[in-house]
Amino acid sequence: MKNRITELFKIEYPIIQAGMIWCSGWELASAVSNAGGLGLIGSGSMHPENLRHHIQRCKGATTKPFGVNVPLLYPEIEKIMDIIVDEGVKIVFTSAGNPATWTQWLKERGITVVHVVANTKFAKKCQDVGVDAIVAEGFEAGGHNGREETTTMCLIPMVREVCNLPLIAAGGIGSGSAMAAAFCLGAEAVQVGSLFAASEESSAHAHFKKAITETGDGGTELTLKELVPVRLIKNAFYKKIQEAYSRDADTEELKTLLGHGRAKKGMFEGDLVEGELEIGQVSAMIHEVKPAAEILNNLWAGFLDTAQKLGKLI
Repeated sequence: MKNRITELFKIEYPIIQAGMIWCSGWELASAVSNAGGLGLIGSGSMHPENLRHHIQRCKGATTKPFGVNVPLLYPEIEKIMDIIVDEGVKIVFTSAGNPATWTQWLKERGITVVHVVANTKFAKKCQDVGVDAIVAEGFEAGGHNGREETTTMCLIPMVREVCNLPLIAAGGIGSGSAMAAAFCLGAEAVQVGSLFAASEESSAHAHFKKAITETGDGGTELTLKELVPVRLIKNAFYKKIQEAYSRDADTEELKTLLGHGRAKKGMFEGDLVEGELEIGQVSAMIHEVKPAAEILNNLWAGFLDTAQKLGKLI
């Protein structure tokens, strides 16, 4: 397929792997890129020199385009950005912050910039500050999420109405038919997280990957909205959060309960009891761990099959 997204990134398929913390190392990014999509290294869980290591390994594992996802709230973001430029990365996805902060700085250095939004306000801001494309991420997505709780099916056409930038749909994309639905609503590509979090090449712990395949319908919930909204698997740590809410815990108590390093403990170290297990609603559709290339190929085949069925219906 050729469209604005595939041309922008010089990729074969309009499928982007999300830059997830603790899941998106160089092995996953290079596998997705080698399969014809766009792989992203998730810098949010990496110290600057660790990111440099992942970029260099990724460059050694693929000759195809890949990028880096950068949460703009990252405490050492200046170092992260300098490493990205120094290592010659040409695509950056920014999230969790104001797109005006770094977009022009990156573009002046020849880097394509994509920003993740959860509402129309920031979609319009992205267009104003010169972002090259937008990821519109709906309420279904795993990890940190928008406070508005707007679902993907509503968000995509809302963003399309106010913005003419190339548009990538995210949140709840777990099949080729879901990808086709996003295209019907105005998207030109999809960004996929949960499916790739459970891939063989994901840097997540094997225990976490197994937990993803066992999540089931209703097994996740968006919580901790007083801090930063995050969608989690309902494990023992999640139950502690609910107990805190039941006694009207204030923000400081919630911060203390969350502490530091819970996402690493759960997703990277495999502590399924006390860890923070971030994953999307679509995890209920994931039943086995598969290679990243197989996941991408299944998405594309399902997309084409759905498009053909739609054509026959018309």
